[in-house]
Amino acid sequence: MSEFQTKDPYSYFTGLNSYHESEAIPGTLPIGRNSPQVPAFGLYAEKLSGAAFTAPRHLSKQTWLYRILPSTTHRPFEAVSTTDSREAQKFSTVPNQIRWSPFEIDTSADFVGGLKQLAGAGDIQTKNGVAIYIYSCGKSMKETDVFYSSDGDMLIVPQEGDLDVRTELGRLYVRPLEILVIPRGIRYNVALPNGNARGYILEAFSATHFELPELGPIGSAGLANARDFQIPKAEYTDSSETHTLINKFGGNLFRAEQDHSPFDIVGWHGTYYPFKYDLGRYNAIGSISYDHPDPSIFTVLTVPSPIPGTAIADFAIFAPRWLVMEDSFRPPYFHRNCMGEFVGLIKGGYDGKLAGGFNPGGASLHNLMSAHGPDVQTHRKASEEDTSKPQKVGTGSMAFMFEVSYMVGVTEWGLKESPVQQDYVAHSWGGFKKHFKPPQA
Repeated sequence: MSEFQTKDPYSYFTGLNSYHESEAIPGTLPIGRNSPQVPAFGLYAEKLSGAAFTAPRHLSKQTWLYRILPSTTHRPFEAVSTTDSREAQKFSTVPNQIRWSPFEIDTSADFVGGLKQLAGAGDIQTKNGVAIYIYSCGKSMKETDVFYSSDGDMLIVPQEGDLDVRTELGRLYVRPLEILVIPRGIRYNVALPNGNARGYILEAFSATHFELPELGPIGSAGLANARDFQIPKAEYTDSSETHTLINKFGGNLFRAEQDHSPFDIVGWHGTYYPFKYDLGRYNAIGSISYDHPDPSIFTVLTVPSPIPGTAIADFAIFAPRWLVMEDSFRPPYFHRNCMGEFVGLIKGGYDGKLAGGFNPGGASLHNLMSAHGPDVQTHRKASEEDTSKPQKVGTGSMAFMFEVSYMVGVTEWGLKESPVQQDYVAHSWGGFKKHFKPPQA
């Protein structure tokens, strides 16, 4: 498990994909039915659907909420950004390998104001695609501001600074080396308990959600175990203070006011909820004989596509682990991939980039069929080391990858206003020399 400087102040349920129920006041949840004629304590029953009603049972994502006022009680939404979402999704789609130095933190922004789209692909309206964001902020959201995305599920990867997240279903305290998933439509507020914060977000527009990968011949346990995922417990506020809803809808932001707190859910039960996970609990699997396995072996969560075995997006990590492969090149191999690979660094270094330049808070993008692999220094070291001895890599480090099945485009902000390393390719691979010596006749 990870060691954190800040103690988590909240308690949780555990178990991803389990059916959970929670009530802040005993007796809130109805017995034997979901929508009684008159719910307990004068509450309203409301259903939150994250999947089609007729989805197979193992894919069904539905939660019943018992709240002080229904979600319908708000004023009309008004556009904050007027840019058409299709225009906002115009990207530069280029084959060049790209690396960014650490992104600057906008200390004047809150979580929503500091959300910048770096890259993406597909189409929000048809629920087909992804978006990659960098968030950087220096102040908490107003307690009366509440954000949610109608566009997709957000996987949030903090790199610097803790996040105190209050959702409709309860509170989660999320620190670097933990991740948070907030499904489409769930409302939340982000406070910064210890100052500046920065991190990465992958938003999946699809009708499917972030799930645990199948384990196949690995067996019944390994990688990220379901019992280590934490789910919030019900907590409510009964307030008549004006609150502002901020909705990301079709790539644009809209605002609406309401005269009560959105955090008024006294009890809930179901399978559609936010959750967090400590990356330090990941059970890394690897080769104990020869060759570096494919990076899919490091998958934490996956967003399945209709094609069996092919993900819309995977979230993988490169955690501390032992390398014991004999007579083998141990770092990640040179590669051209039919998937786009976005890699970020939470802390420490990355064993495939010993020459430097890849730093915490930065990132790289290797698009479809764009060649990538270890830099010159890493290749030289790995080619000369004694592979009869085990080697520990990644100590004090944590890198991750968003692997997506789309050709990833980069926004203007990502290409022109962000710290792109112009010499990335030359710095990493420009020093390779020919060593080929054909046999003499």
